[in-house]
Amino acid sequence: MAFSLFGSKAQATPEQQFWGWFTKNESTLFDFEKDQERIFDQLAMEMKKVNPNLTFEFGPKEDGKREFVISADGIKEAFPAVISLYDSAPKLPRWTFIKFRPRREPMDIEYSGVKVEAKDVYFTLEPDGNKAGITVFISGYTEDQRKTYMGIAFLMLDQALGEYDMETKVGFINIKDSTDQTPLEKKALTDLPATFDSFIQFAKKE
Repeated sequence: MAFSLFGSKAQATPEQQFWGWFTKNESTLFDFEKDQERIFDQLAMEMKKVNPNLTFEFGPKEDGKREFVISADGIKEAFPAVISLYDSAPKLPRWTFIKFRPRREPMDIEYSGVKVEAKDVYFTLEPDGNKAGITVFISGYTEDQRKTYMGIAFLMLDQALGEYDMETKVGFINIKDSTDQTPLEKKALTDLPATFDSFIQFAKKE
């Protein structure tokens, strides 16, 4: 009978089987740049055995360690699978495991031929039930390119707020040109994380 890291394969959960595979291939994964396409294809296949919506991100090597992000790719129905896989992760000295795409500094984005610089993006917040409704102000926005600009707005908000908050605490998302007037206070995109956290915290007290 064949045995895995966690006991017999017949008894191992999909999560345990994934981490058994990950541990066995840990050195190859840590140096994935040597054969990135093949390794990423194999890793994606192994993750989809746990849940077809799971995906991943790698961080750079820093001080002999590397981040491995387990993501549901923004699909809320797959959030329990992310949590389950994260909770069953082994302790590996060279790895930091992270559940859901974390918050990152918003970057300039070029999408469908439109380039938007993060420094030129502003936002307002307002209540949407128990969530935060966000209006994003982008220079050059036009209604006929709404789909493209909405895609850019989603990507930038996801960077600023992270996957979990984006899917569980954000209500409506609207988009307007930067010259449009609003009675609410416009703030730079770099202010969004702190402003959003304060907004949500205050809303919980209401």
